[in-house]
Amino acid sequence: MKLNVTLENQLLPNIYAKYAPDNYRTNGMPTVNFPVNISDIPTGTVSLSVSLIDYDAVPVTGFPWIHWLAANLPVANIPENLRATGTATFGTNSTWHNVQKMGETANPDINQAYIGPMPPDKTHQYTLTVFALDTKLDLQDGFFLNELRNKSQNHVLATAILDLPARA
Repeated sequence: MKLNVTLENQLLPNIYAKYAPDNYRTNGMPTVNFPVNISDIPTGTVSLSVSLIDYDAVPVTGFPWIHWLAANLPVANIPENLRATGTATFGTNSTWHNVQKMGETANPDINQAYIGPMPPDKTHQYTLTVFALDTKLDLQDGFFLNELRNKSQNHVLATAILDLPARA
């Protein structure tokens, strides 16, 4: 399986990250995902899942920052603004720590959505992973990364990984 994401000047396009225009934001955060072209999806694939994780966030936050989790995607390219299609189950991203630690109100449009890269210190590499699965996963909106990993065991037909840089 192969992934392709169109970059601008070797970086994730601004509209999907820190410099997104207002119409690509929710409560000031970039929430419209970039499209992903997927080729060579294995025969027998029933659904796809996706994660976008910033491992470069560890020195800044103390942990890898989860920007996007989605499961039960159709076996096709991932369109821009997947959430608007209603065709996937969305997991909880790392903004959840604000709800837990700072008493903010949970908002699925933020906490269970794509949150675009907003590196505070330098260009970060964002690890996009797409899994081809032989089933739909028994997950509900708001699932966590550990649940995605556990439910995916023994169902992964192929995995594709692509590192995407985004500017500070």
